[in-house]
Amino acid sequence: MRSFASDNNSGVHPLVMEALNRANQNHAVGYGDDPWTEEAVRKIKETFTADCEPLFVFNGTGSNAIALQLATRPYNLILCAETAHIYVDECGAPARMTGCQIRPIVTPDGKLTPELVQPYLKNFGEQHHSQPGAIYISQCSELGTVYTPEELKALTALAHKHGMYVHMDGARLANACVALNLSFKELTVDCGIDILSFGGTKNGLMLGESVVIFNPELKKEALYVRKQSAQLASKLRYLSCQFTAYLTDDLWKKNAMHANAMAQKLYDGLKVFPGVHFTQKMESNQLFLTMPRSVIDKLMKSYFFYFWNEAENEIRFVTSFDTTEEDIQTLLQAVKDSF
Repeated sequence: MRSFASDNNSGVHPLVMEALNRANQNHAVGYGDDPWTEEAVRKIKETFTADCEPLFVFNGTGSNAIALQLATRPYNLILCAETAHIYVDECGAPARMTGCQIRPIVTPDGKLTPELVQPYLKNFGEQHHSQPGAIYISQCSELGTVYTPEELKALTALAHKHGMYVHMDGARLANACVALNLSFKELTVDCGIDILSFGGTKNGLMLGESVVIFNPELKKEALYVRKQSAQLASKLRYLSCQFTAYLTDDLWKKNAMHANAMAQKLYDGLKVFPGVHFTQKMESNQLFLTMPRSVIDKLMKSYFFYFWNEAENEIRFVTSFDTTEEDIQTLLQAVKDSF
């Protein structure tokens, strides 16, 4: 039975497995001085911009922590949505590794806006207060919503006006690009993003992310911060080779299109039930909804998914690149049978 708890529970795409097997055919120099990493770097530069700097790391928390270390000093304040992964789901790693205060901002939909951020842009130059230094956003947000280019440009313009950097957590960036029919570059570089955590494990990779640095001001210490953060792999080719497969022939796009399409089918099937109410817009591959507790309890006997707010009977369903139409129809039938 497929899981609808998280796209982290999905498998590895066969083309990614093939890339891993090819990288495993012989010996290679460690720590990234290998042809697979060289090719992956070329692919990322081709995808985003020629002067970006990609750093391959083990996971999303490590990627976020490195990116924010590069974008801040320990006396800085990092602003984020109250649902932000760095605030809720990373055991305080970014706060510990940056030394910064992380200030959560209440949002209705998981997205920051200039109007929400503006009240926190204060105390500049005041030695008794943490200095606002970076804005963290997730694309897609933790509530499945998607920032438009216009929304991103408004945030980056505000941040840059105040001498701050913007870090994007792109764990589901592919799903956002597909939702808006835009390229990776159009949702990052062209919007003024300074540094990106570029993920793929939710969309067909086995493991690993890449910190992609766009702002040249943030490049100088990158290699040392990665090493000190215990994120430099000795056999780096097994991380990097996956990104070559991911960015070849639009594999990332095909996977994300399928995940989003499956979410749309699930949404269309669920919205007909009178006891189902959606709590967020369905814009990517995550659905947030409420339904009677009795129905939830019955479903949980056969399906794996999470409560988002148990007190409100709010749950989350997530679809993946390997979710099938049969999976969707079977779940919808189970919902029907549980009412």
